[in-house]
Amino acid sequence: MAADSNKKSDMPTFRSGYAAIFGRPNVGKSTFLNSVLGQKVSIVTPKPQTTRNRIIGIKTAHDCQIIFIDTPGIHRPRHSLGALMVKRAKEAIRDADVILLMVEAVPPTQGELHIIKLLQGVPVPVFLLINKIDMVKKPSVLPVIEAYQGLYPFREIIPISALKGDGIDIVLGKIAGLLPEGPKYYPDDLVTDQLERFMVSEIIREKIMKATEEEIPHSAAVEIIGWEEKQNGVVLISANIYVEKEGQKAIIIGKKGLRLKAVGSSARADIERLLGAKVFLELWVKVKKLWRSNKAALTELGF
Repeated sequence: MAADSNKKSDMPTFRSGYAAIFGRPNVGKSTFLNSVLGQKVSIVTPKPQTTRNRIIGIKTAHDCQIIFIDTPGIHRPRHSLGALMVKRAKEAIRDADVILLMVEAVPPTQGELHIIKLLQGVPVPVFLLINKIDMVKKPSVLPVIEAYQGLYPFREIIPISALKGDGIDIVLGKIAGLLPEGPKYYPDDLVTDQLERFMVSEIIREKIMKATEEEIPHSAAVEIIGWEEKQNGVVLISANIYVEKEGQKAIIIGKKGLRLKAVGSSARADIERLLGAKVFLELWVKVKKLWRSNKAALTELGF
């Protein structure tokens, strides 16, 4: 019996837990998650407030499983959707074993000071990830580190480039060392818990955001209304694109429908890579007035 007991104690410990990625809009949270996972699970655009839902990314190693929560950026909400996004980001703090506060490689602004205030008193370790170091000269990063050191007792301060992958392995190693002993929550080959329909709708929304300017990107929502897998392997997908005004509808459709056609073509290529199948994609643009401020509409659209 004693020998068996010793054998069990010699077995390597497996650790698992949650790491919430927190920060202002457009600091690189989704790019970081995609870099960690080695594939795209969260859409990325140059426009702020791209992420609307909490996206789960799963990184599994031989001795640990880190479940990342990519949260919407913390901002001052101007409508019900914005308030819901901020609420979801704050909720992630309660679920996390480790919090990753991501900032850019510049001195803290009022936005960062507000977020740090939200983190006061949290019972879990907080890392500061200083992102986009590839866009600044190395000597300029040190004053940024010193400025943040005086604001909060961060467990770790790690300069990274989410785009280039610099510092990612250091972050993963530090997180793994702090996770509690626990089970493997997800299979080894699973990198996200998002359903294919949600990911397809996000791909379409990403293409809309990249193809349009000003108010259009954040006024658009995508709803998958049809999904049929044919015997020949082709997947037929239909989606509604909702906007808040008739003028926005005209902009997305474009002259002679060319912009909508380009959005569909670009989205279809990414969806085919995601599904590993030939895709026929049909898009419709509809007006749902002021949907971002309408709680019934937000519920209907899955928010």
